[in-house]
Amino acid sequence: MAKIAWFAELGRGDALIAGGKGANLGELTRAGFPVPLGFVVTAESYLLAMEAGGVRDQLRDAVASVEGHDAAAMGGTAASSRELVEKAGIPEELGRAVLDAYRELGSPARVAVRSSATAEDAGDTSFAGMNSTFTNVASEDLLARIVDCWASLFGERVFAYRAALGVRDEPAIAVVVQTMLDADRSGVMFSADPATGDPSRVIIEAAFGLGEVVVGGAVEPDTYVVAKDGPRLVSVRVGQQAIAVRRGPDGADLQVELSTTEGARRVLSDDDALTLARLGARVEEHYGSPQDMEWAFQGDDLYLVQSRPITALPRSAPTRSASSQAEARDPVVSGLGASPGIAAGRVRRLASVEEADRLEPGEVLVARMTTPDWVPAMRRSAALVTDGGGITCHAAIASRELGVPCVVGTRRATERLRDGEVVTVDGAAGAVYLGDLTAELAPTPTRTPAATTVSVEALATRLYVNLAIADRAEQVAALPVDGVGLLRAELMLTEALHGEHPRHVLARGGQEEFLDRMSQSLLRVTRAFAPRPVIYRTIDFRSNEFRGLKGGDEYEPVEANPMIGYRGCYRYVREPDLFTLELALLARVREETPNLHVMLPFVRTRWELEACLDLIDHSPLGGQRGLHRWVMAEVPSVVYRIPEYAALGIDGVSIGSNDLTQLVLGVDRDSEICSELFDEADEAVLHAIADLITAARAAGITSSLCGQAPSTRPEFAEHLVRLGITSVSVNPDAVDHARSVIAAAERRILLEAARDPGGGSPR
Repeated sequence: MAKIAWFAELGRGDALIAGGKGANLGELTRAGFPVPLGFVVTAESYLLAMEAGGVRDQLRDAVASVEGHDAAAMGGTAASSRELVEKAGIPEELGRAVLDAYRELGSPARVAVRSSATAEDAGDTSFAGMNSTFTNVASEDLLARIVDCWASLFGERVFAYRAALGVRDEPAIAVVVQTMLDADRSGVMFSADPATGDPSRVIIEAAFGLGEVVVGGAVEPDTYVVAKDGPRLVSVRVGQQAIAVRRGPDGADLQVELSTTEGARRVLSDDDALTLARLGARVEEHYGSPQDMEWAFQGDDLYLVQSRPITALPRSAPTRSASSQAEARDPVVSGLGASPGIAAGRVRRLASVEEADRLEPGEVLVARMTTPDWVPAMRRSAALVTDGGGITCHAAIASRELGVPCVVGTRRATERLRDGEVVTVDGAAGAVYLGDLTAELAPTPTRTPAATTVSVEALATRLYVNLAIADRAEQVAALPVDGVGLLRAELMLTEALHGEHPRHVLARGGQEEFLDRMSQSLLRVTRAFAPRPVIYRTIDFRSNEFRGLKGGDEYEPVEANPMIGYRGCYRYVREPDLFTLELALLARVREETPNLHVMLPFVRTRWELEACLDLIDHSPLGGQRGLHRWVMAEVPSVVYRIPEYAALGIDGVSIGSNDLTQLVLGVDRDSEICSELFDEADEAVLHAIADLITAARAAGITSSLCGQAPSTRPEFAEHLVRLGITSVSVNPDAVDHARSVIAAAERRILLEAARDPGGGSPR
C-alpha cells in the first residue's frame, strides 16, 4: 500500500485509502475540475504509524469501550487516546516520503493540511468539521500538523458522534496536503437549497479572503441564490464583514480588519455568481447527487477545494411560493405566512365557531381569529385566512399541525373576501389571490437522482418536536427526532371532548368520559414515540380561548388581559380538582407508556410551584418511578428562580420563547399591529435565554427551547448551541431545516475549538 497517494491517483471509491475528503478531491481532479495540486497521506499510513508506535491496540480498545451516555468516561478516554497518538508520532520513513512529496508541490510552498477521516464526507455520514484542518502550513511544521490531524480522530465530539451512530469499528484517518491558494474571495456552494431541499437552486455564500470565516461563522457572508434554469441570479443579499483572513507577509494566516465600506461591498459580481453556479451544477451532474462544495478565487482563477454530498437535505422541496411565480399579480389581501402550502377554494367567512357547520369540505375558512375550538372546522378547510394573529398564534400552530396552508394577520380579509368567490392561498408567501392559481403556482416536477439518499447527521444537541394533535403522531414519529419536547394539551382536549368545556363535562358527571377520551389521544402519541420521551404540558387554560367552548361562559371569567391572567400554575392551585383529574389521566397513560413526563406552564412564583408539586406527589402519578417534572420558562421571574426550582425537584426547564418574548418586550404576540415588535432574537430576550440556560446547567438540570426561531433563524439556533442548551423543540414542518441548521452550528463550533483549543466553549 502506497504511503502517499496523489490526487490524480484517487477516485470516489477510494475513501478507505484517502478518506472522504481525499477521495472526492481525487475524483474532482481526475474529472478535470479545477483543483489545487495535492496528495494524501493515506489511512494505511496512519494505521502503520500507530502499529509502529505500539499504541494501535490500545486505541482500538478505547473506541470500543466508550458508551455514548457516559460523558465523563468519554472525555477521559478521548484525552488519553490523543496522548497515545502524539506519543507514537510519524515513523522516520513515512516522514521522509511526506517531505519528498511536499517538495514536488514547488518550493517554497504553503499548504493546507486537512483531516480526511475514512467515514467523513460520505453519503451516509458526515464527520465534517470534527477533525482538524490547518492552513498556510510551512515545511518545518508539516509533520507536526499531520500528527495533530491524526490526534483529532479522538476528539470528544468524534467519540460522541460515533457512539450516536453505533460505529464501533477501528477508526482510521488520512490527511490531505494541498497547495494553499492565496485566495482573495472564497466560500461555500450548495447545488440544492440545503434549507428547503429545492433542487432547482444553487446557494452560494461568499466572503473576502479565506473561506474559513464563512464555515466558522466569523462574518456575515454574502448570499447568492441562482436558479439553475439559465442559470439566472434570483437574489443577492450582501453581508457585513468586519474581518478577512489573508496570507500575511510571513506566509502565515493574517486576520485583517475591514472598514465598514469594504465589508459592505459585494464579494461576487453577477458573472462570478453565475460562473460558480454553472460549476456547481456540473459537479452535481458528475456525482449524480446534490453537493456541498468549497471554492476559492485566486485573482480571476476559480478553484474547488472540496466537495461532499449534502447529507442533511430535506426530503422534498416545499411548495414554491407565489411571491416568485406570480410577480405580475397583486394579492387581494396579504399577511404573515403561517403555514406553508398552496390551496384554492371558495371563500367561507365565519363570524364565530357556532357557524362552523356552514363550512363545506374544501372551502377556504376566513375568520377574524380562531381559537382551539375551531379545529374541527379547520380540518375540513382547504386553507385558513385570519384578520388577526401572528405566526405563533393558535391559528398558525394548529394549521401547521394539520398541514393546512394559513395566512394570518391580514387585518381585513373578512372585509375584502366575499363568500363564494374562489381564491388561492399561498401559506408560505402570506398572500391570497383571486381565482384558482394552483396550476400556475405549483412547483415544476423535478426528478431526484436515484442515487440520492437522505441521511441523518447525529447531533449533540437533541432535537425534539412540538405536537398538539394526535392524528399525525405516527407520521411525525417517523421523523428524525429524539422525542416530543412539547405536547400541548389544549387542542387535544377540545378534540377529545368535542368542543365541550372540561368543567362542563365534570359537572354532568363525565369524569370517566374525560379520562377515556383523553387517554386514547395521549396513548396514540406515546405509543408512536416510545421509548423516546414525550413531555406533556398540562392544560394551559386562557379565559378568552376557553369561553367559546360549550358551557365555557359558565366557568371562564372575562379578563382585559387574559394572556397574563388566570392561567397556568395559579389556576391549578385555585382549581385543584381539575388538575388532580389531569394527573390521574397521566398516571393511567404512564402505566402502559412510561415515556410520558409532565411539564407545568406559566410558573410565576415559587409558592405556586410548590403547591402544584405537592398535588403531583399526592396523586397516583407522583408515586410512579422515572417520572420527570419540568417547568415552562415563559415568565421572566423564572430566570431568577432556577436554583430554587431545581432544589424542589424539577428535572428540566423548557423555554417558551413565544411567551417569554412577549413578556420581556411587552408586546402581545397575537397582535398583527405590533407584529414587527415581536422578535425572539432581540438582545434582551437573548440575554434572558442565556441566563436561563446557564442557570439550568449550573443547577444540573436540562434545558430546552420550544419555538419557531431555531428553525427559521440560523443565528438564533447557533446562539442556543453555543450557550450549551440541551435540546431544541420545533414544529414538524421545521425538523429537517432545524436539524441542518443545528448541525452547521455545531460544526462551526468544532472548527473554532480545533483552531483555538484553549478557547473552550460552554459545552
